[in-house]
Amino acid sequence: MNNNIHFHLEGVSFRLRSIKAIKLWLNSAAKTEKNTIDTLNVIFCSDEYLLGINKKHLNHDYYTDIITFDNSDNLNVSGDLFISYDRIKENANNFSIPISNELHRVVIHGLLHLLGYNDKTTTQKQEMKSKEDFYLSLRSF
Repeated sequence: MNNNIHFHLEGVSFRLRSIKAIKLWLNSAAKTEKNTIDTLNVIFCSDEYLLGINKKHLNHDYYTDIITFDNSDNLNVSGDLFISYDRIKENANNFSIPISNELHRVVIHGLLHLLGYNDKTTTQKQEMKSKEDFYLSLRSF
């Protein structure tokens, strides 16, 4: 079950801690949402790398913390989460929280998108934030 989630580094260098626990946590979140993760690639990259993806695939010329590509079928969740480690560090500093907390928040945010949650409207943003907080509260690592 834990071999379905893969972590990659693209142009950044850091040590991701608690990998096994993170995988269990993400699989548990999907199960709670009545779904299963087929394949999830989490790619940590630089601001510039993610900006390139943002420009190329979404025609957006701005920095962001995450871009989610949904490859799911009707039965299982599958996708790629491109996450800017630069944004994670800056946001953690701005909010005076540990980098690991912000990293986990962004990862669960991406999974929630793959599970069908959106954050375009105020109501959707509130629901997304509530779900993020709920799943973050379940971490034991």
